Amino acid sequence: MTERIFVSPAKYVQGKNVIEKISEYIDGMGTNALVIADENVWDIVGHSIVKELKNSDITVEEVVFNGEASKGEVQRITDIAKESGSTLVIGVGGGKTLDTIKAVGDEVEAKIVIVPTTASTDAPTSALSVMYSDEGVFEGYRFYKKNPDLVLVDTKVIANAPARFMSSGIADALATWVEARSVIKFGGTTMAGGTTTIAAEAIAEKCEQILFSYGKLAYDSVKAKVVTPALEAVIEANTLLSGLGFESGGLAAAHAIHNGFTALDGDIHHMTHGEKVAFGTLVQLALEDNSKEEIERYIEFYMSLDLPVTLEDIKLKDVSREDIMKVAKAATQEGETIHAGFTVTADDVADAIFAADQYAKSYKESK
Repeated sequence: MTERIFVSPAKYVQGKNVIEKISEYIDGMGTNALVIADENVWDIVGHSIVKELKNSDITVEEVVFNGEASKGEVQRITDIAKESGSTLVIGVGGGKTLDTIKAVGDEVEAKIVIVPTTASTDAPTSALSVMYSDEGVFEGYRFYKKNPDLVLVDTKVIANAPARFMSSGIADALATWVEARSVIKFGGTTMAGGTTTIAAEAIAEKCEQILFSYGKLAYDSVKAKVVTPALEAVIEANTLLSGLGFESGGLAAAHAIHNGFTALDGDIHHMTHGEKVAFGTLVQLALEDNSKEEIERYIEFYMSLDLPVTLEDIKLKDVSREDIMKVAKAATQEGETIHAGFTVTADDVADAIFAADQYAKSYKESK
């Protein structure tokens, strides 16, 4: 019998203006830090974090993230961390920045602090990274011995990020229970390396409940750039509940299909991770034995958040069966997460992609 495994970060802190207390929360982790952020994030909050660290007599090496969570970028920053003798690494920004700093921390065996500036993915809490080529093509997952030592989520910063990132995060998080319940039913292995725990199942299900209850309010809160109870709840669902839920609950078809889309060229690469996961979730629902009412519940919710629900919405209006088969074959290749929740062929997935597209078009026409 496969062991049940549950993993989590050592500490999760969320609240308004918590970045101002970063020195307090990293006390004892080290006095020689490396901080990475992309150019935009440095201007938004990166320099403020460095100021707080230096005020606490922490030596800081500042690095500009180049934008892709690739082996080359990990090696570049690892070399800087080794040269500077960093024992504490801090990633500030979005999913690819955070995935990169986790890899760097693993390479140099440093304490890892994650500071997300959006609630757009569930990457912050996990002990894994999604790795891409320098051109942005999905290559695989990299797993680590431990989760981050601290995840610090400043809700004021997230409230001031573009609303598109919030809706993308909700879409990514909404896949959590859809995928976990598939893995549970199938008896598949989770990203933590075992079967789903009762705790992970409860967290994944609660994640979906929070999103359907407060997701639209949270989206509107970010449009107004204000922190509200609804926003606080959804940030926690997008980041902590979804992070714990996907890693210890399991991934299935929705994320595998997202990964499959990286096999295509074109404007689809301008879609966010969560936007592609939203469509992938509809495809998983189409693969399963779900009623029209159940599928349309998700379509309606996605549309209320301005998320894509058709192939046209994800810039694939006139896509050929041949190209969709490329997606389907990539989504069902050996080692992909779809096999944790299903026994399916690439042809089954291709059919489900076109079916999901038609279900959404029919729903739109009915409105």
